[in-house]
Amino acid sequence: MAVDLAVLEAALGYEFRDRGPLIRALTHKSRAYEESQPGNGDPTDNERLEFLGDSILGFVVSDLLLRQFTSYREGELTKLRAQLVSATHLHEVAAALGLGEFLLLGRGEEMSGGRMKKALLADGVEAVLAAIYLDGGMDAACSFVRTHIVGNAAALEVAIPGVNDYKSSLQSLAQSKGLPQPRYTIVGSNGPEHAKVFTVEARVGAAWVGHAQGSSKKSASQRAAQIILERMAGA
Repeated sequence: MAVDLAVLEAALGYEFRDRGPLIRALTHKSRAYEESQPGNGDPTDNERLEFLGDSILGFVVSDLLLRQFTSYREGELTKLRAQLVSATHLHEVAAALGLGEFLLLGRGEEMSGGRMKKALLADGVEAVLAAIYLDGGMDAACSFVRTHIVGNAAALEVAIPGVNDYKSSLQSLAQSKGLPQPRYTIVGSNGPEHAKVFTVEARVGAAWVGHAQGSSKKSASQRAAQIILERMAGA
């Protein structure tokens, strides 16, 4: 399958001077095995780039989070970093980039749905990151991570227990003031199934009400709780 790498470069926000590392980053071991030549001991798949990309990712994400969330303690930063470098999040990044259609797979992997496999796509993001680093240096790698991987950190943090857990904070505050425990109600949703937006109402007694939207019921609930907390703090 012929692919236009310029389309992928546009999605990545980076134009390669040498596309060699990019092609290698997209080459799964199943494809490399099919094309291998007898006596050629130099691996041509993306596994070594995955190894390098994993290390770069951990370092860059740690550095960016340290700068972005200046009030967070080590444990809070660790939880947020774990979310950002997880296979689940990297798979979402790969899907947003359309990375699957550019992967170079062997026939067997192609037939088994390799372009949709979570682990394979997450590994592909790490390999592409390494390719960007090899071609453009650390500044280019940092720019990619900042734009495509840490760009959603502010949204992700509200869904991680222990990191701005507004629901727990609101429950504790309500209890300390002798108020009823918070109640959360889904009052609406819209959008297609793969990109729904939920509206949640948080209520503490009759006096305190907050409405918020989010891409999940959990994130919307956290934001609604945050609204009430801020109102209580200002009262």
